[in-house]
Amino acid sequence: MASPNSTFTEIVSTTLREHNREFADNVSNNNALLQRLMTKGRIDVIDGGYEIVEPLDYAENSTYQRYSGYDSLNVSVSDVLSAAKYDWKQAAVHISASGLELRNNSGENQLIALAKSRITNAIRTFKNNISSDVYSDGTTANQIGGLQSIVSDAGTGTVGGINSSSFTFWLSNSQKADDPIQGGGAVTISKSTMTSLMQPLWLELSRGNDKVDLIVASNDYYTFYWNGLSDLQRYESNHTKAVDGFESLKFVTADVVFDGGTSFGGGIASSHMYFLNTDYLKLVVHSDANMTEVAEQRAINQDAVVIPIIWQGNMVCSNRKLQGVITASG
Repeated sequence: MASPNSTFTEIVSTTLREHNREFADNVSNNNALLQRLMTKGRIDVIDGGYEIVEPLDYAENSTYQRYSGYDSLNVSVSDVLSAAKYDWKQAAVHISASGLELRNNSGENQLIALAKSRITNAIRTFKNNISSDVYSDGTTANQIGGLQSIVSDAGTGTVGGINSSSFTFWLSNSQKADDPIQGGGAVTISKSTMTSLMQPLWLELSRGNDKVDLIVASNDYYTFYWNGLSDLQRYESNHTKAVDGFESLKFVTADVVFDGGTSFGGGIASSHMYFLNTDYLKLVVHSDANMTEVAEQRAINQDAVVIPIIWQGNMVCSNRKLQGVITASG
């Protein structure tokens, strides 16, 4: 009879191999921002590189001029391109079973059930933690740089190796309730004031057809916006068009989505509403570590089998200036 160890490993390997893309999509579907990036083709799978390099179009061409007749033309070099560099970050989860569990579940049906339960748990763990990291500030060891870093409360910080204090084109935008708004004074965020904060930030982040397409909000700010809607404002329940499976409202042309507060494992910090132009955001993943199974590992001092699943990537932004956040203060 075949060893239950090898049978368990074979079941896990076959399942992961046949459903690898499904599992990766499952992680994206657990998070409104990742779902939008996947829908727009903003999840890049690449095969290597010492760092993740993202080209930046950060300035206009300075040679534009108006001229007449034989006027000399400006043919000088115009420095308009640079690049942000993001470090690879890694994560792993392990499907394991002790020798005792394997022998006690040595029948094929029992082993299938055991493998299925461990795979389900592993995928759920990945979903919850990646979803949390997408909104993180990236300060936890080996954590990806999430929205609290890319779209910081103060709009400042070093992202992709570029210090926004030295290069102001790399500042993100923020609208704080304790700042004067449109010539007025500070406000307390509530259902009656939420749109007064959203409107100036929307205008600041819009340039023609290049505008915010996704607004992700913590439960409290989403509730303020929802409760403040009047019959004259446009809103709709949107299950299928933009953020599949997520309840969303509308603000102008953007989808407004709540992505679950920290108590629900969503990861977004309370009292935050992010205005995102996802044309300039993406998740970059290594092709050899995209929820990828690694060969079975066995410790020399344990009666157990361990099958690692690894991930390597990072969140990438190519234009911070077109991203914004609403907070109470900062």
